[in-house]
Amino acid sequence: MDGHQNGESRVKRKEHPSSAQDRPLKQLRSTEEPVNGFAHDEEDVEAQPVMHAATTDSVEWQRTIETVVSKVVSIHFCQTSAFDTDPALSSEATGFVVDAERGYILTNRHVVGSGPFWGYCIFDNHEECDVYPVYRDPVHDFGFLKFDPKAIKYMKLAPIELRPDLARIGAEIRVVGNDAGEKLSILSGVISRLDRNAPEYSEGYCDFNTNYIQAAAAASGGSSGSPVVNVEGYAVALQAGGRQDGAATDYFLPLDRPLRALELVRKGEHVTRGSIQTQFLIKPFDECRRLGLTSEREAEVRAKFPKETGMLVAEVVLPKGPADDKIEDGDVLIKVNDELLTQFVRLDDILDSSVGGQVKMLVQRGGEEFEVTINVGDLHAITPDRYVSAAGALFHELSYQQARFYAVTLKDNGVYCCESGGSFRFEGCEFGWLVQSIDNKPTPNLDAFVEVMKVIPDRARVVVTYKHLRDMHTLNTSIISVDRHWHRKMSLHVRNDKTGLWDTTTLAEQLPPVDPQPKKANFIQMAGAQHPAAVDIVRSFVRVSVSLPLRLDGFPKGRKIGFGLVIDAEKGLVLVSRAIVPYDMCDITITVADSIIVDGKVVFMHPLQNYVVLQYDASLVQAPVKSAKLATTPMKQGESTIFFGFNQNLRPVVAKTAVTDITSVAIPASTTTPRYRAVNLDAITVDTSLSERCGSGVLVAEDGTVQALWMTYLGERTANGRDQSYHLGMSTSALHAVVDDIKNGDRPQLRILNLETHIMQMSEARIHGLSQEWIDRVEKEDPERHQLFIVRKVDSDHVGGLMEGDIVLTLNGRLVTRVTDFDVMYRNEYLDAVILRKQEEIKLKVSTVPTHEFETDRAVVFCGAVLHRPHHAVRQQIKKVHSDVYISLRIAGSPAYMYGLAPTNFITHVNGVPTPDLDKFVEETNKIPDNTYFRLKIVTFDNQPWVATLKKNEHYFPTVEFLKDPSEKEGWRRVTYEQGKVKAGQGDLPEAAQEAVPGDVEMPDEGPMV
Repeated sequence: MDGHQNGESRVKRKEHPSSAQDRPLKQLRSTEEPVNGFAHDEEDVEAQPVMHAATTDSVEWQRTIETVVSKVVSIHFCQTSAFDTDPALSSEATGFVVDAERGYILTNRHVVGSGPFWGYCIFDNHEECDVYPVYRDPVHDFGFLKFDPKAIKYMKLAPIELRPDLARIGAEIRVVGNDAGEKLSILSGVISRLDRNAPEYSEGYCDFNTNYIQAAAAASGGSSGSPVVNVEGYAVALQAGGRQDGAATDYFLPLDRPLRALELVRKGEHVTRGSIQTQFLIKPFDECRRLGLTSEREAEVRAKFPKETGMLVAEVVLPKGPADDKIEDGDVLIKVNDELLTQFVRLDDILDSSVGGQVKMLVQRGGEEFEVTINVGDLHAITPDRYVSAAGALFHELSYQQARFYAVTLKDNGVYCCESGGSFRFEGCEFGWLVQSIDNKPTPNLDAFVEVMKVIPDRARVVVTYKHLRDMHTLNTSIISVDRHWHRKMSLHVRNDKTGLWDTTTLAEQLPPVDPQPKKANFIQMAGAQHPAAVDIVRSFVRVSVSLPLRLDGFPKGRKIGFGLVIDAEKGLVLVSRAIVPYDMCDITITVADSIIVDGKVVFMHPLQNYVVLQYDASLVQAPVKSAKLATTPMKQGESTIFFGFNQNLRPVVAKTAVTDITSVAIPASTTTPRYRAVNLDAITVDTSLSERCGSGVLVAEDGTVQALWMTYLGERTANGRDQSYHLGMSTSALHAVVDDIKNGDRPQLRILNLETHIMQMSEARIHGLSQEWIDRVEKEDPERHQLFIVRKVDSDHVGGLMEGDIVLTLNGRLVTRVTDFDVMYRNEYLDAVILRKQEEIKLKVSTVPTHEFETDRAVVFCGAVLHRPHHAVRQQIKKVHSDVYISLRIAGSPAYMYGLAPTNFITHVNGVPTPDLDKFVEETNKIPDNTYFRLKIVTFDNQPWVATLKKNEHYFPTVEFLKDPSEKEGWRRVTYEQGKVKAGQGDLPEAAQEAVPGDVEMPDEGPMV
């Protein structure tokens, strides 16, 4: 909207980025976590115009500023969950006291927000007190926060008086606020316009149906809510927005409506707000004439309002609203209730005093006059004040804000998904979806949605239809699995302006899943294939879909899809890449023959070699699934083979090819967010372009024997934030040492050398001091691979005796020239090794380490930070583990985000008490009373210590602990701690916690070859 304003698309609301951005860089090793799909921190740090302070003020201005600054506060706040147009976020802004006796602070509506709010304010003398919202305007950009005046003990409180009548063109003003994140900035300017249309801030919250004041003050992030004062110290406007394209232009909200609202709030009365669901714009007389304004009416208006230069024109009329079929886009408003009218202030006065009644409007359309009578609705009634959390997502009624922006009806348009996640993680966008039906039952509004959802059992697969606000012409259809186990309760959250909190009521408890029944299906036939025995391998493939309710171990996605190879059809055993199943706190569904869907579970996760063994209930599958026959001999370079893979469209593709190379490769480590990666592997590459486009598949001989797995390997995060992946082959001969035990019903308890190696050619080995005798032995025993392995890195908890730079010659008497030669480590507690160290041949007894503790089996969500023991990837990349309390993730809008905790940090102390592990951490944090500050001593990934102070918030962010427990159906048990007390089995995941980063995809990964 408002597109006639040149450069309007470049206007952005001014919010200061998260306070974490302002902390020393040493505290933020990892990249900032996006907020449910919106990179708010980055959005608000664009280059700003040079700010100018009032350095040459007169004595009068100096006195005024000295008086004003004590009444201005810095607001630090969290919008704790997505709601309406706002995502969850943590930020800073400004406000000022408008009633010192009752404790009211005026600030922007986009600061107060329309959803859950949690925050505090800091006065000029650095006293701090909590604040909570008591009013936010449904449309205009202002709201009121309340604080306890008794909490301010060391300064005298006084209000700034609101004087909207003193805003005049040419008036010199000062903007006093928390500009650019500083404690206090004073910026000077001169009012240049009083009749500007409200700026548009793209798809976020936008003010409308009001004029704005324009000035050149060059304010920036954090100045939202600053008072705009004149030389007498009166507030004449409220800082709201400005340009960020190099122009030093600021936009101020007039104070007429805030003053009226303040008077009513003081009296404890309801602030009535009327609406006819129509947006008007101020348009100049020349444009009004082109729309049909007659010269007679123009003359009449100019005579009565000689200083006016335009009139109000209808811009958006909501379908099925009160003004639909009565007012049209482009109508010029002449009179309201027989009163000639050109200003928004007077229009607001009339509508606000006519809620539940009618108004009479006279408009001109193409030179003709039309008089209509319109019912006036309650603006608060079409502004959501409640939401429902269900299956990991948040829903509420469509708001007037959204309906106005997209010009759609408010009536029975579907329930709005303000935060998609969990079962409702729709592909393509994290917000803007309108759910039309669930399980073939319509959901036109929130009440209908609740009635439908509360009777759907856990894990039920239902059809969902939905639209996006950007494309109301298209009805999308998806099948979802309803999550009532990670998110057991369906809850209603209602705003309470008495307490400033959102009260929660449980609408429905978990319904147990329906017992699955066996189903029949057949695989597709590839009749045109030239190698029928090879392509029959399609009967050994199943599709694996994974949903991760809580992101652990630095994994970047929330959902993954790939294909797995069935290695035992009778037992339902499946091999799949760890890039698809990174850890076992997840929901796994296995689709057989593109027809039968069954649940899967993790049986075994290899710590190094990038594969996972899953299992499904084979008794539920009545299909000709075939166990893949795995080759026992390794492939050779140049060998002919058949590539069988699945492309990005989930379709099988086949090509005759040859092995181009078999070599030891090193998957790059992700330095910003350590996550699982395969190490010490021999990778196969083939001579077909299909291999680059397929993330899952096999290399298969003409008789159908599987010679190698084709898998996706997760790699590093690049500088532009993209997660790199690689497609490589792995010989099946390397699987037998583990897979055969699993087929026999054993779960291998592997031991490994906890280190990473690189290959070394003989030329390098000579320089390191390798003798000719060893070179001769290498050439004789392995004529295909003239190489050895050098220890590149040992893990932080390595106790084996090997050191970085050692060249491994033999293990238990066997020459080590291939990665598979290290497999001897799996079953031995100690290995007899011969190594070359500093040109000296040494014999060592090398110890291996057990791997049963490598996988994350416990996670704690505390103050919005997800904590667990440092996973294997961290220990691979760091020299010293500072504690077993590792920050894996922080949730947007949480205290953890607000106070600057960052992923990859280690928490070592709570209030000065050492917390070496999660047990001690939970014990100490349970002692902390709610809504009080505490200290954390933290060490970054780069070994730099710092101290953070946080305030506990159990209302929105209770402590929830998840522990691996095979007796639970989902394999995990949960415990909630509130007020230091244990509430076993009650914890649900925060709705934001399961969200993956932007770009979350379901399709198989594509990536370059190594």
